[in-house]
Amino acid sequence: MIYNEKIAFETAAHLLQINAIKLEPKNPFSWASGWKSPIYCDNRLALSFPKVRAYLTDAIAQQVTALYGTDVTIAGVATGAIGIGALVAQKLNLPFVYVRPEPKKHGRQNQIEGIVQEGQAVVVIEDLISTGMSSLNAVTAIEAEGIEVLGMIALFTYGFSIAENNFKEAGVQLYTLSDYNHLIQHATASATIKKEQQETLVNWRKDPANWKP
Repeated sequence: MIYNEKIAFETAAHLLQINAIKLEPKNPFSWASGWKSPIYCDNRLALSFPKVRAYLTDAIAQQVTALYGTDVTIAGVATGAIGIGALVAQKLNLPFVYVRPEPKKHGRQNQIEGIVQEGQAVVVIEDLISTGMSSLNAVTAIEAEGIEVLGMIALFTYGFSIAENNFKEAGVQLYTLSDYNHLIQHATASATIKKEQQETLVNWRKDPANWKP
């Protein structure tokens, strides 16, 4: 769910500008899943650009405050959202933890790194939503400790129906700064892509597992 339309377009513009999101309809990328994709997203690149990371930090911080208040702990999903999550927590002067995909195999075998005070609710920060499974895995790990998760805020989502269904079934509220629809609208309006390339990008999102260039 998009919380602010203006921020959605501005976020898309920033991510395209720094090549955190690359659009290559004619030369698709190969994902680890084996899917062919005309888009590749690596939002961690934003950390290398002070103005962009400041914008994203401020935007998420504003949404955390508006949606959930400031009596919360911020949790970043490892590894992509550790950086932006910590920046948001610092901006709001809030506690921060991060959640591993699975418990460590040694030492204290933690999956959650950091301390969440008893009775303290958590807002999860994520960088990218595809199917949503790894993000929801972090929520499950937090809730397994008896801690309430109020919701999740992510930088970007592809808007796959499977992700929407997964979050709905898990009962987790998801907001994102931007999404695939706003990205394509901005890329078309700014002439980053041509009209015929827009059609390719739209068709890919309909059935990404079986899409062929």
